Amino acid sequence: MSRARRRAPSTRLTAPLAAAALLAGGAGAWALTGATAQAATGRAAVQDDFNKDGYADLVVAAPDATVSGKAKAGYVAVVYGSANGLSAAKKQLVSRSTTGVPGSATAGQRFGATFTKGDVDKDGYTDLVIAGGTAGSVVLWGSPSGLTGGTAIAKYGAAPQAGDFDGDGTTDLALFSAQSVGGDDPEGAPATVWKGPLSRAGKPAAVLDILDKSQWWGYDADDASCATHGGCVEGAASITGPVVSGQTGDVNGDGRDDIVQWYYTGDGTWGNRLLYGSRTGFKRADAPGDGVNQTPSGTGVGDVNGDGFADVVVGADGWSSKVRIAFGSAAGLTSPAQTFDQDLPGFPGVQEKGDELGSAVSVADVTGDGYADIALGIAGEDVGKVANAGSVALVHGGPSGVTGAGTQVFHQDTAGVPGVAESGDRFGVATALLDVDGNGRRDLAASSTAENASAGAVWVLRGTKTGLTTTSALAFGPKTIGAPAAKAHFGAYLR
Repeated sequence: MSRARRRAPSTRLTAPLAAAALLAGGAGAWALTGATAQAATGRAAVQDDFNKDGYADLVVAAPDATVSGKAKAGYVAVVYGSANGLSAAKKQLVSRSTTGVPGSATAGQRFGATFTKGDVDKDGYTDLVIAGGTAGSVVLWGSPSGLTGGTAIAKYGAAPQAGDFDGDGTTDLALFSAQSVGGDDPEGAPATVWKGPLSRAGKPAAVLDILDKSQWWGYDADDASCATHGGCVEGAASITGPVVSGQTGDVNGDGRDDIVQWYYTGDGTWGNRLLYGSRTGFKRADAPGDGVNQTPSGTGVGDVNGDGFADVVVGADGWSSKVRIAFGSAAGLTSPAQTFDQDLPGFPGVQEKGDELGSAVSVADVTGDGYADIALGIAGEDVGKVANAGSVALVHGGPSGVTGAGTQVFHQDTAGVPGVAESGDRFGVATALLDVDGNGRRDLAASSTAENASAGAVWVLRGTKTGLTTTSALAFGPKTIGAPAAKAHFGAYLR
């Protein structure tokens, strides 16, 4: 079978860092049990492992939670992996009210609505970069005891992305400003690339233009023509349209990470673009769904056909009822080369209007066969007569993409899955694939933000060589981990 040709990011070891500070918020200190240093016995992907013990750590967004009395101030929960999987006893809660985190809890900030993982200081431990809205972002630093400290990144507080975008072996940060979403014309969104490594003081090795000069609009900031190009400012200082999400992977196999991201295009519509990494800034191209979507749909990046190039998988939306796969190649992303829905042979169930197939998309190898599998949220799926209860599916990758053979579907009425399917739960609104027990097979985390009167909850199903299993299935919500719960929308984003 084919293997990815991408060069692995370089890492180095440093002395252990200080233990995490107590995390505080709300009416008092939140409970915290940090992950303790231990010998690495698992083999989870490095970018998912903050304390480098070999087990992936799950990050859960609760952007609408009330923190320190501030409505929708938001927080993130970090639940640490182990040989037994995730445990609610090994977690950290992080908000703007947490000791050591810059800033303060602010109503409507929705801290942690998105975030990214990567070893941005090149010390061998993965770090967490949390989006914080107009107040900017925050970096928490990985260490043997888990995440520590907090360093501010001013100005850029939307959908950060970590990856080796210039191919030099260090992790860089693509940073985007938080802009209002709405209106007929999209705002220009200031953006930049911080070349790694990043210092603990929040200083990058260098600052690069967000776009390669060949991609610049070429208009001055005071040129009236800029109004028709999203308010561009000298081309490379701004990128058209506010950004709300993104995924990274090497689509063209050049050893540089690329970004697929949803951005606002005006008039209530969205686009989906691909930014190819280079030594001199990104080069823009279209991704599946660009120019035709009413709202963003789930998007994942991974090597579905095992040829060494990352592929882009985009869920169904208001324009298309099918999931679309655009395959990577040395020449870049192809046009959507494969489409499918629940009528795919081997896919349990029937395609129906409003199912929202691919409301969330995650792409990674669950079975260990060298082909990335596709986890699909189906948040609008009816379970029996229960409307919009939601489900998740795992579709297996192969040399020709997906065939549907062996596809699995799970919901809260599936034997072994905790809970009961209820109307409007929208189980599968977010997904993530990561190896929380370090056995070399990705596990599935899936969420329902509507669970328990919009408190939200997350479920974890273990990965095996044949797919997912409900054995040792886990479900937890904010109350389980001692976090603010009321209308928190816990699980709005998973990584």
